[in-house]
Amino acid sequence: MSETTGISRRSLIAAMPLVAIGTGRAKAAEFSLKVATGQSLTQPINTRLGQAVDRIREATGGRVEIKFFPASQLGSDTDLLSQIRSGGVDILNIAGSVLSTIAPIAALNNVGFAFASPDAIWSSMDGALGAHIRAGIEKTGVLVMAKPGDNGIRHITSASKQIKSPEDLKGYRIRVPVSPIFTSLFSALGANPTSINFNELYTALQTHLVDGQENGLVTIDSGKLYEVQKYVAETGHIWDNFWLLGNRRSISALPADIRAIVNRELDRAMLEQRADNAALDAKLKTELTAKGLTFNSVDRSAFRKTLAAAGFYKDWKEKFGADNWKVLEDAVGALG
Repeated sequence: MSETTGISRRSLIAAMPLVAIGTGRAKAAEFSLKVATGQSLTQPINTRLGQAVDRIREATGGRVEIKFFPASQLGSDTDLLSQIRSGGVDILNIAGSVLSTIAPIAALNNVGFAFASPDAIWSSMDGALGAHIRAGIEKTGVLVMAKPGDNGIRHITSASKQIKSPEDLKGYRIRVPVSPIFTSLFSALGANPTSINFNELYTALQTHLVDGQENGLVTIDSGKLYEVQKYVAETGHIWDNFWLLGNRRSISALPADIRAIVNRELDRAMLEQRADNAALDAKLKTELTAKGLTFNSVDRSAFRKTLAAAGFYKDWKEKFGADNWKVLEDAVGALG
């Protein structure tokens, strides 16, 4: 069993039953918050947010009562996006790809084959590109509470065949997140993408509603997708991130000193989650191979050429607008 920094995933499961995780009701709590995620219990993001909840309670001397609802306990990603806007939850961890359904700019870093390396990702997302996306997200009315987290470099998995080239995706039924840019990318590659929320993914694969899916190794492992898939094509086609969103009304109601503590501890949680994911990625290929998955490498340039020929980059430059596209290309280099 892989371990995240300072806590094993086995310990995480034991510590996080499928009920709301409270930090204990402080007698004189002045403020009550709900924190929600849609990620599997064994993902590092839940470990680190659980720790942040405890630190916030302690640092505020019990002035803040926080209840933590991980692993889609309050609904699917789509449900949770509605709740963060309505105030049903106060803080939400959500993938940028899913957030793009209400804040299209959040998909700017999801452009296919944009990043050459992990170092290129963080220099861009902690720099001008990340700041630009964050500002665009906040125009929708929600707040961004912390630095972006790591939702992984995504690869294609399959139950029936190895995916080695774009030709292998012709007519291929693949699950993608509820995100227009993912659907567009796989359509441009000739596949038949179907948008399905993550909490329904395992069943969709098990019942062969779709042939395969695409996700990072941490998600493939934590979601036990190796039980219903056989092959992993190391396409690295998209990098996705997590954003911690806040409901503007409830977060703005916090006094400045408490809000500073909340932001500080959530920032820390996201930075620690990045390190956890990097450590897990370094060894998960070996672990997943032992669990029965077969890995194969691909020529990423062939996939990128297919996308360019299909007009993928041209179309998304038009959709994002020239100014947004320039910010992306300033960070990652020319695309298309």
